[in-house]
Amino acid sequence: MTTPGLDDGVPELRAKPPVTEQRLHPVTPLRRAWAPVAVLIGWAVHDPDQAQRQLTRLTTTTLLIALAVLVPAAALYGFLTWWSTHFAVTESELRIRTGLVFRRTVHIRLERIQAVDVTQPLLARVAGVAKLKLDVIGADKKDELAFLGEREARALRAELLARAAGFAPETAHEVGEAPARELLRTPPRDLAIALALTGATWGALVAALVVPPVLWFATHSLWTVLATGVPLLGAAGASSVGRFVGEYDWTVGESPDGLRIDHGLLDRTHETVPPGRVQTVRIVQPLLWRRRGWVRVELDVAGSSNSVLVPVAPRAVAEAVVARVLPGVTVPPPDALSRPPRRAGRCVPLWWRGYGLAVTDAVFASREGLLRRSLALVPHAKVQSVRLVQGPWQRLWRLADVHVDTGAGKTVTARLRDAEEAAELLRSQAERSRTGRRDALPDRWMA
Repeated sequence: MTTPGLDDGVPELRAKPPVTEQRLHPVTPLRRAWAPVAVLIGWAVHDPDQAQRQLTRLTTTTLLIALAVLVPAAALYGFLTWWSTHFAVTESELRIRTGLVFRRTVHIRLERIQAVDVTQPLLARVAGVAKLKLDVIGADKKDELAFLGEREARALRAELLARAAGFAPETAHEVGEAPARELLRTPPRDLAIALALTGATWGALVAALVVPPVLWFATHSLWTVLATGVPLLGAAGASSVGRFVGEYDWTVGESPDGLRIDHGLLDRTHETVPPGRVQTVRIVQPLLWRRRGWVRVELDVAGSSNSVLVPVAPRAVAEAVVARVLPGVTVPPPDALSRPPRRAGRCVPLWWRGYGLAVTDAVFASREGLLRRSLALVPHAKVQSVRLVQGPWQRLWRLADVHVDTGAGKTVTARLRDAEEAAELLRSQAERSRTGRRDALPDRWMA
């Protein structure tokens, strides 16, 4: 006796393998347990006078009872949120289920994943755990898995990237993490000198040192001085020490899944710049960097928070890295950028000399800034729209601005061009963008 459907050429239906849900690392409850404490701290910061009055009313016995209740409650909250959080990788998606009272399930299509970053805050590095952050096309913010064991996080990252590249589920585990070839490493000494030669660092520091004494002599109010001085000191620290700590040991490597960026002194971050998702590259050169020939490279990446590619490097080295991000693109030299006509000084005196434009077969390049130069490179295939804007004063002097909009929601502008040149640039750029999108290679991982 034969079973119908097995011997007559009809393929046998195979049952899908069951989905195995996993939990996060056991240290995760310690992270979640801080939520009730954070609520109390937030209330105290929001209304410090009321918080001080309530604290003075507490006796030692009441305080001990409060701590005896708060600590177990925080621990229980952390445990329950960890217990109710699961994730699973299916044949087509990453599924994350969270929520203690209100359930939330996130379904992330694997082919929509464009980057997976591994982040290790200082305490996480001590505990041997890591956080996964996922860049998904069309999502406003990153979903994350915090925390996983360090090896487990790297293995899951490699599997997700392999699955996003189109590898079959049964072979994705065997692919492993793609090898990387180092392209650039920023010496800490160069980074420290570059920050010391940045005007924003000194501007924030001078403001933090000058403004509080002026306010004290004007108001004699300690609260006014503290309310103004503390944010200024924080801004000065963020622009100097904070940037040094965050950009310490900056390394750029090339791998089949994109450019890998590793950085951080205390919190270690491993980011990926996905191929084909870079919309704009900006080469920035502050005034005091020119003598050393240093530049900074920034990025606009669609759907990603990655914004820095190279914190500081010699121009030739930085341009070599840019060539890996934008294959086939050569950065136009300064003498290849055409300035606006001299009558542009009627609209923007002196600063018009910092504007420049160059259009090559590969990119739309626009420069602005007289002291802090910034050269923006937009591949023609990444241009979403082109606009010509002309105000009344510009019409009087036959000038116009040409705006190029990219897929990252940013705009690059060629300012104060001759009106006839701007009109022709509008027509030609629209055609170059159309043909660029038609001839562009598909954005694939691990090609």
